[in-house]
Amino acid sequence: MNYIGSKNKLSDFIKQTVYKIVDKDLSNKIFCDLFAGTGIVGRNFKAETKKVISNDFEFYSYVLNRNYVGNHEKFNDEDLIAELNSTEGKSGFISEEYSENGKSERLYFSEENGKKIDAIRQKIEDWKISRKINEDQYYFLLCSLLEAADKIANTASVYGAFLKQIKKSAQKNMEIMPSFFELTENSHEVYNEDSNSLIQKIEGDILYLDPPYNARQYGANYHLLNTIAKYDNFSPKGKTGLRDYQKSKYCSKPEVLKTFEDLIENAKFQHIFLSYNNEGLMAESDIKKILSKFGKYDIFTTEYQRFRADKEDNRNHKASKTTEYLYYLEKQ
Repeated sequence: MNYIGSKNKLSDFIKQTVYKIVDKDLSNKIFCDLFAGTGIVGRNFKAETKKVISNDFEFYSYVLNRNYVGNHEKFNDEDLIAELNSTEGKSGFISEEYSENGKSERLYFSEENGKKIDAIRQKIEDWKISRKINEDQYYFLLCSLLEAADKIANTASVYGAFLKQIKKSAQKNMEIMPSFFELTENSHEVYNEDSNSLIQKIEGDILYLDPPYNARQYGANYHLLNTIAKYDNFSPKGKTGLRDYQKSKYCSKPEVLKTFEDLIENAKFQHIFLSYNNEGLMAESDIKKILSKFGKYDIFTTEYQRFRADKEDNRNHKASKTTEYLYYLEKQ
């Protein structure tokens, strides 16, 4: 999934830094990924920790993490995936509101793929209601659908806009591929809550923070994934069909510092790691000042290829690379 702020390429850097600071043996540690996104960081610690706690306020992200982190025991999936792929498309909310030849003329999907998404999404929900599948299988299949839909979406990157013509990759027929998760003996916890609220109710050993860096709201940029995941009734707004969403205070310059400090103050974790970069709303000096209030502070850096979701002429930051910071606090 082409994701703003993905830590896929930085996961080794993060893991090696955690090893260096904490321990290479994390088998008795509880690791929390509080702003999980696609969950790549939490997944990387799933097999070697006592427990992973994963959280994200966006529901599509919860679905991904409920599968990749929450699921940990094997079940049969081949027949279910095959049946979904053989399902004939039918008109529904996605095809009418977000697809080619739909009533709202939003070209996020081809007509065929829009109808396929509708039919498969409805079938997954019917299976859940009839108890043909359990909760683990439900999120596994829903995750598989979201990733399949994302691959054939008619966008340049995020869902803040659609392309005027159906591109070649969006003309391909959607195929559900199983979103395989790592099997572990231990169970894990996955939440869909506001980070500053959840932090008051959980505790552990290692807290990893990857909040939004800038004013881009994930609820707007990935609204269509939320819509497929929730498959609820609402009236889409504007040209892009936005749904109502809660704006993150981490995307607000006036609110971010106080929100961040409150989070750190309430965190019941000894080792706290924060991913951020030199283009973020919080300055390095501000982050250092806040973290230093609560214990021993350190910082690690690496060069990183920037995410490009906008056109060159519209960018505030036009450098091809950025400096990624991994801040560390040993809370006392």
